[in-house]
Amino acid sequence: MGPKVETVADDTTLPAQVDVVVIGGGIIGVSTALYLSEKGLQVALCEKGHIAGEQSSRNWGWVRVTHRDMREFTLSIESLKLWRKMDATLGIDTGFNQCGILYMTDEDAVMDSHHVWLDKARHVAGDTFDTRVVDGRAVAELLPGATKAFKGGLYTSGDGRAEPQKAAPAIANALRKRGVKILTPCAARGIETSAGRVSAVVTEHGTIRCNSVVVAGGAWSRLFCGNLDVDVPQLLVKASVLRTEPLDGGPTCSASNKKFAFRKRADGGYTVAFGFRTYSDLTPDSFRLFFKYVEALKSQLGALRIGIGARFFDELRRPRHWALDRPTAFEAVRTLDPEPITRYTDAGLREFTKVFPHLAHARIAQRWAGYMDVTPDAIPVISGVDTVPGLFIGTGFSGHGFGIGPAAGKLMADLVTNDTPLVDPHAFRLNRFSDGTRIVIDAGF
Repeated sequence: MGPKVETVADDTTLPAQVDVVVIGGGIIGVSTALYLSEKGLQVALCEKGHIAGEQSSRNWGWVRVTHRDMREFTLSIESLKLWRKMDATLGIDTGFNQCGILYMTDEDAVMDSHHVWLDKARHVAGDTFDTRVVDGRAVAELLPGATKAFKGGLYTSGDGRAEPQKAAPAIANALRKRGVKILTPCAARGIETSAGRVSAVVTEHGTIRCNSVVVAGGAWSRLFCGNLDVDVPQLLVKASVLRTEPLDGGPTCSASNKKFAFRKRADGGYTVAFGFRTYSDLTPDSFRLFFKYVEALKSQLGALRIGIGARFFDELRRPRHWALDRPTAFEAVRTLDPEPITRYTDAGLREFTKVFPHLAHARIAQRWAGYMDVTPDAIPVISGVDTVPGLFIGTGFSGHGFGIGPAAGKLMADLVTNDTPLVDPHAFRLNRFSDGTRIVIDAGF
């Protein structure tokens, strides 16, 4: 079972018409709805399950600029600004805490990579962020109680953490008070067009007329868009984490190296993962998209494990096109709830307690897993669709969606309304996968 998520009351009373329908109730969807509503538009959000039921409640909870790909670096800076004022602006509690994030290492090659990344970041953003390379003594001060000495690391004191089980639901509840329709459980079956452009969304409960649609469906975006013959290259990667019971005396900053990652939780426990170890099932899309993902596979050697199981046959049997007047896959599976890989989660906790032996009494409260929607270049799609005017897609956040979610939503709102964009959206355009642009994986992840 996934983590317990804060409650957003169910509502399936559809409006007849709005300006924009947002499909998907994760952090990207609710952030997009927030900034569209701030522009004065009438917005309805449709979520087939419950708000933040999938990866938006299952991630690490990090909000960082540290080690971002340069193509999304300015977006991450803007998102951190929005996270810092979110609670005060909306009168909510997302659990945001400016705790600092540290990438520590005892390898010279990794230290060299930190210097390279920092030089790139300063070239892109000047002095608008506070990341610095730190030595072993500084790492020891940031990790009180650690018995392992590290050579150094990369540290950003302005980075933070928020609570994935609270954040998107808190935003959704605030939006409802502002008049945004938050529709749950309400699966969107598809989109209707008129004269070639978006005119309505068909849901399991009826039709909502609209001028624009934003697909922020996370793991489901590729399937949904495929029914419109819009190809969104995206595969799913499973990440497993655990949380501990409350612990006293541990570090307050969030940190990671190759073997484990952690953050302090608002409930006093820790969220712990086995470094960046992930797992991916082979599926029919793995073969359809193989050549687009060759560079990604090369970059993940040693971190990604691949297997084959029931998902292959489930997706092989799943229709790729369907009529809108009958139940769909989105109603058959309300929430993706994969089994965690316990050997990963428990290995992460063992490494954590090796470094912090005074926390060796840590007790596992829960394990869970979630599916990250990953693009071939590990950079999201935040884009209009040239072939379907009025259709916009925000997906493929590749494990970065929670941290950059608010800014991604604000950028999407700018694109929908054709306003000056928050940042240059060129790197996030959908057609980069079909216009001959070379797929590049940033080694800085």
